This record gives sequence, structure tokens and C-alpha cells, in this order.
Amino acid sequence: MNQEKRKKSVFVEWTQAIVVTLIIAIILRSFVFLFARVEGISMLDTLREGDRLVVSKISYTFSEPDYGDIVIINISSDAEYVKRIIGKGGDSIKIENNVVYKNGTALNEPYLQKNLTYDDFAEVVVPEGYYFVLGDNRPRSKDSRYPSVGFIAEKNIDGKVIFRIWPLSDFNSPYNTGD
Repeated sequence: MNQEKRKKSVFVEWTQAIVVTLIIAIILRSFVFLFARVEGISMLDTLREGDRLVVSKISYTFSEPDYGDIVIINISSDAEYVKRIIGKGGDSIKIENNVVYKNGTALNEPYLQKNLTYDDFAEVVVPEGYYFVLGDNRPRSKDSRYPSVGFIAEKNIDGKVIFRIWPLSDFNSPYNTGD
């Protein structure tokens, strides 16, 4: 009888541990961080197809998205993109001769591949509460230049990319520019 009671006790303890672990995992996944996989080449050379990323979902609970942040954006129920924030509400953005201008000043973008050529983009003003995002591989990126993406509302930013965790040989922060 005592042996049977011990078996039940061990079973109950294991069941409780599993349930608590699942609840913690669900809470962390829902509110703290998520994992994302890069699909496509729009962020070359910063990120590559198949890279696995850790994304902080709480980064913007205490602060707002900032220039240069690499973010996961939710375009629709079945489309999420990884892009870089270039402009915030009130900023004017234009692209001329392969140079991005924010409020009339050329951006220094050391993360871009050398000698990229991409189309000019007429000056726009980012509405308040929205962001202008671009991929680092400008010729091959579907981003705020396209009406299907457009300006991104803060509520559509799922989080800030913190680390690349795969492949292990490239484990690092994607904000390193090699300088």
C-alpha cells in the first residue's frame, strides 16, 4: 500500500512540474520573447535565409522602437517580415541615387552591402504613430516603399530582434557591423 502511494505521489509531482513548465513557456512565448526564422534575402548581409532569431516582445513595453532597430513586423495574419526601422512619425524620408535621406540628411548605413543599386523613392512624411522600414538588401526587399506594406503602426511590430542563435557559427547580435 505504501509503495502504491509513493508511485501516485511521484506521478502527481511529475504532472505538476510538466503543467507548471508548460504554463511558464506559454507566458514567456506570449509576453516576453519569441523565436523567428528568416525566410528570404531582404536583410542580406545582416541576416541570411534560415537564420534563427531571438525576438524580445517586451522591449517596446518600456521604450519605443528606435532608428536602426531590426524588428519583426506583422503585415497580415499570414505574413511577418523582418526589417530595419529607418523613420518615425514626423520624419521625412526619400531615396535618391542609392542614398536614404531622413529629414534631409543622408543616413550612414554601414550594414548595407557595398555598391547596392535601387530605385529612387519620392519624399514622404511618416505619420505620427507609424514607422518607415526598409530591408538591408534594398533591391530585393518588400518594405515601406511598397503600398502592400506601407507605413507600419507600432501595434504591428511584434518585437525587436536581439540575437541570432542559428547557425551557431554566426551566434551574435545582428547589430554588429564589423567596425
